[in-house]
Amino acid sequence: MAGTSVAPPRDHVRRSGRVRRSRRSRQLRGGPLVYLILGFATLLSIFPFYWSIVAATRSNADINHVPPPFTPGGNLLSNFDKALDEADIVQALINSTIVSVTVAAGTVLCSTLAGFAFAKLRFRGRGALLGITVATMMIPPQLGLIPLFMIMAKLQWVNQLQAVVLPTLVTAFGVFFMRQYLMEALPDELIEAGRVDGASYARIFWSIVVPIARPAMAVLGLLTFMTTWNDFFWPIIALSSSNPTVQVAINSLGGGYVHDQSIILAGTLLGTLPVLVVFGLLGRQIVGGIMQGAVKG
Repeated sequence: MAGTSVAPPRDHVRRSGRVRRSRRSRQLRGGPLVYLILGFATLLSIFPFYWSIVAATRSNADINHVPPPFTPGGNLLSNFDKALDEADIVQALINSTIVSVTVAAGTVLCSTLAGFAFAKLRFRGRGALLGITVATMMIPPQLGLIPLFMIMAKLQWVNQLQAVVLPTLVTAFGVFFMRQYLMEALPDELIEAGRVDGASYARIFWSIVVPIARPAMAVLGLLTFMTTWNDFFWPIIALSSSNPTVQVAINSLGGGYVHDQSIILAGTLLGTLPVLVVFGLLGRQIVGGIMQGAVKG
């Protein structure tokens, strides 16, 4: 009959649904070549850390033997003792923890505040200030080294932890990163609703912006923590072996006419373990937060 439509049979609908799901599953699966490449890349990434473990458990003579050993030995504890005797690694771990946590917290707070201002607030000179902030990322840090050291010497902060903390409390990358995230994740309607309810910008920031920006703040905090922990260039200038961070302490290991690589890598392993613990504890939460923030509801 004209003007009538016949519904497709249920079996046909089920078959078409199964076909679509099978096509999607085939698109998500990789072939043997993909898994082979991923496995090879994983081995390449893990091998340097594995070799550090092997070298830290061997003597310097074993490492320089041809061919070198590729299995762990039994000198790990003795190499740890030698590394602790040659450098104050315990104090270095404490100093690096203080510096890294303080810099990460300060960078996350300042970058989120500045990113919120650049993303959602309207004020004179916003575009110019953002351009200047981004442009500072193109300036090599070596150019500001001498003026920065002169300022620290004038303040009498040389060989003190604040000389390492204060210059890195906020970064242009962090500001730009948080600005880009909040531009997409923070609706203007929420800010307008908060203003209509009489909330100040400080209350809007703590009650609306921070919960929305939490995934990006976690990522920025972890990246900043790891970067600060591994930083060597400025701490070796601003600090000394009497008050070192981990990287400065490792620099003083294995000295002599022939560098003892086993002791150096034993100290490196001690300095790497806290970063691995932090990443292991927070890595899944950060990835989960990013995936949760990416879901549009």
